[in-house]
Amino acid sequence: MNLNDPKELASLLEAYLLASGKPLSLERIAELFEEAERPELAQIRAALAILATSCKGRAFELKEVASGYRLQVRERFAPWVGRLWEERPQRYSRAMLETLALIAYRQPITRGEIEDIRGVAVNSQIVKTLIEREWIRVVGYRDVPGRPAMFATTKGFLDHFNLKNLDDLPPLAALRELEPEPVLALDDVDVPVPEGLQARADLAGEEPAEPREETSFRSLLAELDTMEQGLKIDFDDLPVADADAEQPAGEEPAGVEAGDEALFDEAPDETRH
Repeated sequence: MNLNDPKELASLLEAYLLASGKPLSLERIAELFEEAERPELAQIRAALAILATSCKGRAFELKEVASGYRLQVRERFAPWVGRLWEERPQRYSRAMLETLALIAYRQPITRGEIEDIRGVAVNSQIVKTLIEREWIRVVGYRDVPGRPAMFATTKGFLDHFNLKNLDDLPPLAALRELEPEPVLALDDVDVPVPEGLQARADLAGEEPAEPREETSFRSLLAELDTMEQGLKIDFDDLPVADADAEQPAGEEPAGVEAGDEALFDEAPDETRH
């Protein structure tokens, strides 16, 4: 093989990348050659450019990410290629994605600073998961009381999201355009009524009107009658204070004026109800 021929070198680099299964940097590619046959880094770059051109119109592409170069399936084929694996793709919670985004855009950042921005506490499991996936790492400690750890993203994060460096992150203005439109209040928009609910409403409107006031009044009377049956009308069992001991002779009981006892004696039994 003539390694001085850029096309042949490009074919060899294609074989390297297919066999590697992970990104290879220029330095790592150069290490794969014997010292006597090792091409210059400029030659390797030229061969990679030829390889990238040869991938046009193919189902795969040459992509440069943070860790180096790799051959990967084009994104538009992902929904079909993903069927090769029985397990479903990992889904991430909104809290985890928000935490990861804050670390990516505001790094280095502490957990407390993330909580201040989000307004809620950061679950320890979220930080643990991001560290285990090698998407974030501790890069130092803030020089404040408690010395909280500062987090930043890793090359693994950039590789996973197809980024060469942090400058490839989409601008925040673009992310704001992806936010869903605010939900309008019910008074601001005509919300269609579900067909089933509308049918029931129409059916109810066709039924003859009931004398609701009479029915409601009878129900109220019946309820009051039931409540009245439980009222206490016999107070003979209540303790009676010793009038001779507590009331001076010749004085009327407190709270009862002269002549009131006659009202109690003359009142018919029905008034006690």
